[in-house]
Amino acid sequence: MKVIKTDKAPLPLGPYSQGILYGNLIFVSGQLGIDPKTGKLKEEFREEALQALNNLKAVVEAAGGSRCSIVKVTVYTTDISRFKEFNEVYREFFSGCPVLPTRAVVEVKGLPAGASVEVECIAVRG
Repeated sequence: MKVIKTDKAPLPLGPYSQGILYGNLIFVSGQLGIDPKTGKLKEEFREEALQALNNLKAVVEAAGGSRCSIVKVTVYTTDISRFKEFNEVYREFFSGCPVLPTRAVVEVKGLPAGASVEVECIAVRG
């Protein structure tokens, strides 16, 4: 088991790892739409969702995977009425991948740092 850490994604907000590599599986902790350069949450929902996905990708890549090697995504949102809007960002993010990951979307009461969306994933290395 190996801890994955990259400065291309925001540092964890608590006592957990950005990612763990176990065998060829990459487990990525929930990523918010925080810009790792500024440390600030993106203000617009689409920008926040895209940044969260890009942060997820950064951790996956640091472990030797790619966005197209992501096999399972879990999405948490504070407003399920933005489901369609998130789908548009998600579809564009995964465009060009031969297979789309499996996914679950869950509405939650709140997320850390006042975020509207958080994404976590499991990916395969290589």
